[in-house]
Amino acid sequence: MTQQVGLREQKKIDTRRRIQDVALTLFADRGFDGVTVTEVAREAGVSPATVFNYFPTKEDLVLHGMAEYGERLIATLRDRAPGTSVLGAFRAHLLEPRGLLADDDPRATAGLVRVREIIAASPALRARELLIAEATATDLAELLAEDSPGAIRARALATAAVGITQAMTLEVHRLAATGLTGAAIATIVLPEGAAAVDVLIRGLAPIPAEPDGDGPT
Repeated sequence: MTQQVGLREQKKIDTRRRIQDVALTLFADRGFDGVTVTEVAREAGVSPATVFNYFPTKEDLVLHGMAEYGERLIATLRDRAPGTSVLGAFRAHLLEPRGLLADDDPRATAGLVRVREIIAASPALRARELLIAEATATDLAELLAEDSPGAIRARALATAAVGITQAMTLEVHRLAATGLTGAAIATIVLPEGAAAVDVLIRGLAPIPAEPDGDGPT
């Protein structure tokens, strides 16, 4: 029974991967707006309904990884060890190589470059990318409010933190386009990302009180 479940799950993974690979190939050739979900389904050998079972929207065919990353990030921060600050857990999460940064296969790097080119050429995808980032920032702000009371303060910190992940992503894409692969990119991007989070953490330190001016001059 367990083996059957494992086979079913693997079949789902394979189907999902095949659909996305077909979609990205079509989008790279004809542009995101020049391809319909029906065409993706036909080329992948499935029905349009099956495509939507795996990818709720057409944009998810390209951006599902970003949305899943945001969800995993928030889940990790919610499950942080007692006594660990949200930003401390966020920093630790950023320093863990994953995805491309844990893969030295040049094909993975080439695939990432292709995805970035597809996104850059599509206003719809760029808009969806911003919405995903905003949703992650909203969830992160709720968690940060536990450590840093004040809605504006928490939202500002969350927006800055998500901005760091976006900056890291863009730098990963830029370096991938130069031909570097995962491990080499990780040695550059991860320390810089951690240093940026350190700036946020230091910014939480209390501001020294201004002298009241009543003392001797």
